[in-house]
Amino acid sequence: MTVTKAAGKLTPVLSNTWDQPNGYTLEAYRSRGGYQALAKALTMDPAEITNQIKASGLRGRGGAGFPTGLKWAFLPPDDGKARYLVVNADESEPGTCKDIPTMMGNPHVLIEGIAITSRAIRCEHAFIYLRGEVVHVYRRLLAAVREAREAGLIGQGLGPNGDFNLEITVHAGAGAYICGEETALLDSLEGRRGHPRLKPPFPAVAGLYARPTVVNNVESIASVPGIIGNGVEWFDAMGTEKSKGHGLFSVSGHVARPGQFEAPFGITMRELIEMAGGIRPGHQLKFWTPGGSSTPIFTEEELDIPLDYDSVGQAGSMLGTRALQVFDETTSVVRVITRWTEFYQHESCGKCTPCREGTYWLKQIMLRLEAGQGKPGDVDLLVDVASNIAGKSFCALGDAAATPILSGIKRFRQEFEDCITMPAREMFPYEASAVFAESEGTR
Repeated sequence: MTVTKAAGKLTPVLSNTWDQPNGYTLEAYRSRGGYQALAKALTMDPAEITNQIKASGLRGRGGAGFPTGLKWAFLPPDDGKARYLVVNADESEPGTCKDIPTMMGNPHVLIEGIAITSRAIRCEHAFIYLRGEVVHVYRRLLAAVREAREAGLIGQGLGPNGDFNLEITVHAGAGAYICGEETALLDSLEGRRGHPRLKPPFPAVAGLYARPTVVNNVESIASVPGIIGNGVEWFDAMGTEKSKGHGLFSVSGHVARPGQFEAPFGITMRELIEMAGGIRPGHQLKFWTPGGSSTPIFTEEELDIPLDYDSVGQAGSMLGTRALQVFDETTSVVRVITRWTEFYQHESCGKCTPCREGTYWLKQIMLRLEAGQGKPGDVDLLVDVASNIAGKSFCALGDAAATPILSGIKRFRQEFEDCITMPAREMFPYEASAVFAESEGTR
């Protein structure tokens, strides 16, 4: 993973230690002003912290884009009993890869954000729910929490008046994509199978252990120290009117230099592709995803749309997790969507019928189309099945499975029709799409 800097375009805030030797350590983080925002927050009234986050316009960075400060404000009045902060670090959707690098390269910005947020919501025990397969990140988070505790930054009797206590638990999940849904995450954290809960009640009222709980994404919480430390005006100077601030844009696929680009909201895909070295030599763009595999796909026509929540939504897609996957003309749309469909079918928790049964049938139809063994009417059947999943499943996983199929057929219907009689591998050979060629020494 690379971090590319371009004067006037990128805003390295969360990634400002990634290019520093041992930039993940407490020493490195403090050398660049780390934990100064926490010291400031500990002198502030909790309500004042929440009001600053609300005034900043920070929107959730996990996909939905819900105002972060407003989410905190939904908590009921403090009754003196436990309330919790849970950080959703269960990043696992195909193409999405911004939170894992953040925790790996700069874990202390997340810990500082947790401490400030906990102060704001009067929480004394926060949890980081991490996808368990990323053992290297788990170890790094554990080490960072230990560093912060030994330095007296978290623990008991914090702040000028010694009135703030905070414990942070890093929890490794078992690797279920459904646990990225906040209520399924809470069930898993409580030791049960990760299944989405019926809402209401919402987590703000009855979340972890049936107590008021804030669930926020890694990047959302990691963005808090910058706002508190530098001020609302600083944050407001970046981004667009309704999508303020900076964010990580993960560019992958058929570009010369894939990587993470931290930039203001409103940057365009054309600019990001240019910063990534352009489409790989000798090829041209075919389609791309603005927010990951669960969002409607875009083509060259949308390259100049500002990448902010409202502009992307008005163009017919979602900004989501800013997983910008780039595919050139050598790529089979059918093959790509088949892989995504297999993922969503495998990760369906099985709680509701539309998703449990529908994703299975979507996978069967997509597999036979990819193999060139489709049946007349299969494309219309795909539209019918997907339409009966979208908006009708218990949680958003069903929508995630249906969306790429519906948008793929809308944009490239003829390619789907051609696959009824011709395998995708013949129309689009695997070798042509490969980013790395096999060498003699690896055979």
